[in-house]
Amino acid sequence: MAQVLVIYYSQSGNTKKMAEEITRGIKEEGVDAVLKDVIDTRADELLKYDGIVIGSPTYYGTMAFQVKKLLDETVKFHGKLEGKVGAAFASSANIAGGNETTILDIINAMLIHGMVIQGDPQGDHYGPVSIGAPDSRALKNCLRLGGRIARLVKRCTV
Repeated sequence: MAQVLVIYYSQSGNTKKMAEEITRGIKEEGVDAVLKDVIDTRADELLKYDGIVIGSPTYYGTMAFQVKKLLDETVKFHGKLEGKVGAAFASSANIAGGNETTILDIINAMLIHGMVIQGDPQGDHYGPVSIGAPDSRALKNCLRLGGRIARLVKRCTV
């Protein structure tokens, strides 16, 4: 059975709420999902999943150092994530607070690994974003991302 790992870092709980909704969306599509705090995640764990979704609060226009540290540790198995489905999401304190740059920084690492990234023509194009606590719009986009990732993982693991 296909499995997706949803990793997040959250100091205030906002990014965690988003991660929980993404995980729910994955499971609603019949795909197994594991939700983990980045602090409790080892880089080599990423190898056993078909999809990897990473979320971070935005600090100075990019991801939290805890997320960057995990991504830096994946260098030791460069290329072994090729073909896995990837996605990212972010939260920030305000509009123009760096959500998109944070998501793109995470996606850049995924692309360098050769992962498959799917944009969204209707929701948040690069990945779900939240300004402060996730509102109904942000949570809807998180649920949507979860479903889209699950469906893509199913297509890629046939």
